[in-house]
Amino acid sequence: MCEIRLCKLKSEAPIRRFQGKSYKVCCFKRFGSVLALILFLGFAFYGVCDELTMVSVPIGFEISGLDRSKTWVSQNGVFAFGFLDTSSRGGDVDGYVVGIRYNLGDKSANMPVWTVGGGLRVSDNSTIRLNLDGRMVLFENPSGLIVWSSNTSGLGVQKATLLNSGNLVLMGGGDNVLWESFNSPTNTLLPGQSLHFPQTLRAPSTKSISSYYSFVIRRFGELALVWELNVTYWRAQGHLSSFGGLVKEARFDTNGVLGLFDTGDRTVLSISSKDFEGPQVLRHLRIDSDGNLRIYSWAKVAHQWKVGWQAVDNQCNVFGSCGLYSLCGYNSSGPICDCLYEGSMNWGNDLSTVDSGSSGCRKMVDLGNCKMNASIMVLKQTVLYGLYPPLDTDLMLSEGACKEYCSNDSTCIAVTSKNDGSGVCTVKRTSFITGYRNPSVPATSFLKVCQVPQAVSARGINPSFISIPISPKGYIEHEGYSQNFVEAIGLIVLLTVSGFLSIEMFVFWFFYRRQQIMAQTRIPFRKDVQMNPRYSGLIRLSYEEVVEIIANFTNQLGPSVYKGVLPNKMPVIAKVLNNAVSEKDFRNAVSTMGAMHHRNLVSVRGFCFEPNHIILLSEYVPNDSLDNWLLNMEHEQNEGNWQQRLDIALGVARALAYLHMECQICVAHGNLKLENVLLDEKLVPKVTDFGIKSLLGNEAASSSESLPEKDIYMFGEMLLQIVTCKRDIMGSNLHNLVSNLNEELKLEGSKDSEGIERAVRIALWCLQNQPFLRPSISEVVKVLEGTLSVDRPPTFAFRQDQVNENIN
Repeated sequence: MCEIRLCKLKSEAPIRRFQGKSYKVCCFKRFGSVLALILFLGFAFYGVCDELTMVSVPIGFEISGLDRSKTWVSQNGVFAFGFLDTSSRGGDVDGYVVGIRYNLGDKSANMPVWTVGGGLRVSDNSTIRLNLDGRMVLFENPSGLIVWSSNTSGLGVQKATLLNSGNLVLMGGGDNVLWESFNSPTNTLLPGQSLHFPQTLRAPSTKSISSYYSFVIRRFGELALVWELNVTYWRAQGHLSSFGGLVKEARFDTNGVLGLFDTGDRTVLSISSKDFEGPQVLRHLRIDSDGNLRIYSWAKVAHQWKVGWQAVDNQCNVFGSCGLYSLCGYNSSGPICDCLYEGSMNWGNDLSTVDSGSSGCRKMVDLGNCKMNASIMVLKQTVLYGLYPPLDTDLMLSEGACKEYCSNDSTCIAVTSKNDGSGVCTVKRTSFITGYRNPSVPATSFLKVCQVPQAVSARGINPSFISIPISPKGYIEHEGYSQNFVEAIGLIVLLTVSGFLSIEMFVFWFFYRRQQIMAQTRIPFRKDVQMNPRYSGLIRLSYEEVVEIIANFTNQLGPSVYKGVLPNKMPVIAKVLNNAVSEKDFRNAVSTMGAMHHRNLVSVRGFCFEPNHIILLSEYVPNDSLDNWLLNMEHEQNEGNWQQRLDIALGVARALAYLHMECQICVAHGNLKLENVLLDEKLVPKVTDFGIKSLLGNEAASSSESLPEKDIYMFGEMLLQIVTCKRDIMGSNLHNLVSNLNEELKLEGSKDSEGIERAVRIALWCLQNQPFLRPSISEVVKVLEGTLSVDRPPTFAFRQDQVNENIN
């Protein structure tokens, strides 16, 4: 191979935008007359250099995962684009990510700053390419399946440029920027990059599991670190204008200052690195896998990254810092993680990883299996809390009364008594527990544990002791005879025990062979048998196991819907799907749905995927569906329950907002109707049958409206059905419906008339023919909560010209 250095290319050359730069490109031995052709097509040959230092790359440029050493480096040499191996940071991982990293020499210093698809992992037999249609795509070989795309086809993309700032941009004619990586941050902000509301930074994944930690901007002027969008463990409040100011973006500057700006571009909040007044160095803001937000500065002499600022000074104050069944503490070297107690240590590789925390601590023994041997363990200077769900209960009790309360409550797993004079006793009823300890913490925790010998616990058997009383009378003078008698008794006992064990082994072998004949493998099912009633992990079952769970399809609740009971006594719903889909796509969809946790969503419990059987297991909600509760109710019962119906509508809206805005990707429901809303014992709505069509790609958006916009329309129809208690809304005259509703409210003199008026108005906005006139789901939630006013909707072009006159 030879080196070619170009100082200037003619303007008519296909890669004319490289002019004025020096490029190092390896080539095959060719004649000089085909120089331009070699430069344009050189990327497709095996002879390309490992490191390509170029300002821009043309259409057709690609990097293969089979040649991961090949990277595209920015002009200043600081950033590199290509396949990234992050296994040294996150433990054993499956696959690689594609993105931008630092190019500073040492692998430990080359931290990723942006990844395709938020850290999407692919095999090494994948390719990232700038397509001829203008899209940058990541696809798998040899199938050509596209797993990520920049969605820039038809926009006139002519080249891609890796700027010195670390921003990857796709440009058209006149160097117009058509797409840039700075607009879709993952877990890092580089100098000059902004995080626009409602964008978030998500901590990098560990061990192929999506992180629960996120850095968010809140519209009312707050920066926050949250866990699973449920728990806020750090916040910084800005000072908004008193004239209704709203936050627009957070911006990270080259001097190491993170600023929060409102819609008028006024600084609301400013956070700076401790070296912000120093010389210009490389800096970035990053949310790390431990859930902490930090500003890093590059130390040239030490050749490493230094922390200039971090959000949470005490790492143990990060929610769930050490993971399940662990305690966070400190020693001379810094924060450390210990197991809750010795009995929770992971003793062998045969233990289920589902029951293990990130620090290797095993789940505690189920208290239901040791009722006679349960005891209370005292943990001084320790605070415990439930990790999932994070719903601890506070009581006002003394330390002794707090311990006694947990001892007498069979559902209590642990309690924490605050010794700061408040008298607060925090009760934890979930076995998914974590916590922290510190000599300065004024708290004492009490944890229920099983006192089982380690050898017995490791083998999973129950010890038994046989006591045979023998009177020594009559044997004192006959010592030899007595010894023979004792030996005879011992032999009889030994033979008896051996006989019982033989019978038990035969019975065990018989049932084991019977189960092997019935199903090829039952390993997941046997694990489920050992689950406690509060287990909520995602499980995979065979078709034979599902048939056994749902009692051979005898308890049918609806079309292709059956009720069953797991071995841990947890009731579930099994829905038989008819989707033609690959196992990989289905498992990806189920994994995404299994990570969704919301009060108003039905939880996914497990699945079955076999060539002829695709079944989804979900949470069983004991009450009826919303359509039966709403439409089968007598008219007299409907009167006076306005607030109850409005609360149900608000719960459905919050579930939809979670799917659209708070998940890693926007998930459309696609089939929102009364039958797909279930009510529990307290009439809390739970939305079911969500996401599977959109995640599998079976639900396609039309040319006129997107899938989320279609969800908004369906919610508007449902909202009117809830308010009017009528199913056929769209087939009725809306003018008459609203008029009758107003008359009913006047007769009742309801105090909820304002809320009902808001609900009707926002429902009519949702039903607009033009999708751009419909509100976002977050606006719908605020209107139903009463925190946002709503104007009169425009009239419908196809009916009820006077609808608005009745909702003034």
